[in-house]
Amino acid sequence: MMSTVNPISQDVDKLSNSDLISAKNTIEKEISSLKVLESELDESLTKALDLMQNAKGRVILTGMGKSGHIAKKIAASLASTGTPSFFVHPAEASHGDLGMITNDDVVIAISNSGESKELVDILNYSKRFGIPLIAITKNPQSSLGKAGDIVLKLPDSGEACPLGLAPTSSTTATLVLGDVLTVALIERKGFTKTQFNQRHPGGKLGSVLQKVSDLMHKGEDMPLLPAYANMHDVLLEMTSKRLGCVGFIDNNGMLIGILTDGDLRRCLSNDILNKKGVDVMTHNPKVISPSAMASEAVKIMHDKKITNLFAVENGKPVGVIHIHDCLDNGVV
Repeated sequence: MMSTVNPISQDVDKLSNSDLISAKNTIEKEISSLKVLESELDESLTKALDLMQNAKGRVILTGMGKSGHIAKKIAASLASTGTPSFFVHPAEASHGDLGMITNDDVVIAISNSGESKELVDILNYSKRFGIPLIAITKNPQSSLGKAGDIVLKLPDSGEACPLGLAPTSSTTATLVLGDVLTVALIERKGFTKTQFNQRHPGGKLGSVLQKVSDLMHKGEDMPLLPAYANMHDVLLEMTSKRLGCVGFIDNNGMLIGILTDGDLRRCLSNDILNKKGVDVMTHNPKVISPSAMASEAVKIMHDKKITNLFAVENGKPVGVIHIHDCLDNGVV
């Protein structure tokens, strides 16, 4: 009996192979463009970084069309990593937004061809008021290239688009060049995780970078008693503070033990109320620094199969963090 081949299946396979070939060609062309960008980097990069780092004002990004979209991303990356920056739309600039640019600023104008007519007013304004201008273009001899105090050259290696028209390789190269500037300024300024967190209070980045001190219960909210407190007081403290634990301190205020609701259930007996906290507590409990990342607290609690951690400084409790505090704030 002869087997039959499904023609529809053959067509799907051909399309699938064609799509993969197209995808790989696009990626290879864009990688090739980035290699050209890398090979053409020169001292202009250092000069541009010097201008940006030493600016008394902000770094202003501008560009039209796809270049404008990339400019917005670069401005956002710079602003979130310690370099005050924002995007000015060239068309809006011509209708009053030029007033957003001050003499203390640095302007970065982006145009692959260097001949975007919409940039003319910003270029003239920069020249008139002596505002430093960094040009990002593939053509240093273009109108933008000639106007720039510093030119960061984009690779003139064509687009990945089969028509050679849609911005593809050029926008990728511009995006990477923006990342180069951003990362270099992070390193130059010694920008820290703490500073980064201050600029990312929301979303996943904000939750990942939260510290124990941001989430812990402190002051009167801490379930804390002297080690020789009677069990009646221990039960009241655990119940009223609703964190499922009580910490115990010695006469010097040092944390020496903890009792959790799980511990309490395990040590229940007829004479439990005749005991003191020191009789039932877990000695030398696991603790954490208030400056530690909340994600570190989650790992400790997960590994030790506990739900609470006291935060201590010099042996003294300054707060307590519960696993639910972390999970409710997106820390995993």
